[in-house]
Amino acid sequence: MTTREERRWEHYHADKDMRKVRKQIKRNRKPKHVRRKDWMPESFDDLAKLEDIPHSERIMPRGEQERRQTVLAAALADLEAKTEGNEAYPAPEGDQLEQGIVVEVSSSLCHVDLAERSLVCGIRGSLSAEETGFTNVVAVGDEVLVAEDGADQGVVESILPRRSVLARADVFHDGYRTRDRHRQQIIAANADQVLIVASWREPHLWPELVDRYLITAQRNNLTPVICVNKIDLAADVSACRRGLRPYVDLGYRVIFSSAVTGAGVEELWDILRGQTTVLAGMSGVGKSSLLTAVEPGLELHTREVSERSGEGRHTTTQVNMAKLRAGGFVIDTPGIREFGLSGLHRDELVRFYPEIAAVDGCRFSNCSHTHEPGCAVKAAVDQGLISAMRYHSYKKIYHDLP
Repeated sequence: MTTREERRWEHYHADKDMRKVRKQIKRNRKPKHVRRKDWMPESFDDLAKLEDIPHSERIMPRGEQERRQTVLAAALADLEAKTEGNEAYPAPEGDQLEQGIVVEVSSSLCHVDLAERSLVCGIRGSLSAEETGFTNVVAVGDEVLVAEDGADQGVVESILPRRSVLARADVFHDGYRTRDRHRQQIIAANADQVLIVASWREPHLWPELVDRYLITAQRNNLTPVICVNKIDLAADVSACRRGLRPYVDLGYRVIFSSAVTGAGVEELWDILRGQTTVLAGMSGVGKSSLLTAVEPGLELHTREVSERSGEGRHTTTQVNMAKLRAGGFVIDTPGIREFGLSGLHRDELVRFYPEIAAVDGCRFSNCSHTHEPGCAVKAAVDQGLISAMRYHSYKKIYHDLP
């Protein structure tokens, strides 16, 4: 054996002995105690930005959860009955659980309003969205059971069944080529109605997005209301009203408003009062400005439309819920430029266009009403019996669906 080979063998055995020593040290090492955080940052936003908090850290005293699960199990029998069938989020047994509503979600934390106070809450690790069809565990508007842990802190232990949701296709997955093709992102939960805010100009009205919201509202047990804002920028208000006439003829409530002149603000106030309403629409259409006009005390942030693109800059960066003085809640959502319709197929789309579904006489029984010869729907559009604007949206959405 050469000198070089001897040195290699010496290094090999030295490294082997060192690995044995490290394993022995690791076996003898005492387990690390989980640190408990008894402090709070200055604001909820600061807490949401903390990325160095391990998710496995305990946020309540050792043994506290076990104690809660064994004491007074019958106290939540009625709540367990309410959650029957909601297998993803079962209500735990225990005492000291309070019911609240989620008013803001940020990262893995949420802000929950109780009867007389608010808590910044973590989410119990056993709660998972894996089998629910949604990508997020909690959403603004969710009714939850929380366990308090220290001053203004708590843990979401259970999510109660939702009455309604406003959800869109998961933007982080390809909707047609992955196993998650039917998963959706919940924007808001337990709302009564959705106020679809568009603008006549800056940015221009986008009927396809309005139709996507109308379809989603109908699929998810929400009453839709269409609000066309910035009518002060319209050269002819009567032309604006004629353009939205197809929606009025279909029975949708349409409001024409201006946060600048105050037009339609009183009508909006009547619609919002006593209801839980989700505001939805593109960036820059004036959702936050309208809310501020309806109730100035909300003090929501607003920004101007970009001169370069003609589109709105994002002002609302996350979903949040606010309470109105006259009763009811509004859920303000970030402006979006795309709203996918997860789980909807082409042959189902016509159900959401009643004026198209009512037409008979197509040459083919399985006519898609998009390109076939002898299509009675296309003939009705040419004759002005069906809105060309709505038909254009139908074709755009049809070709986007699986």
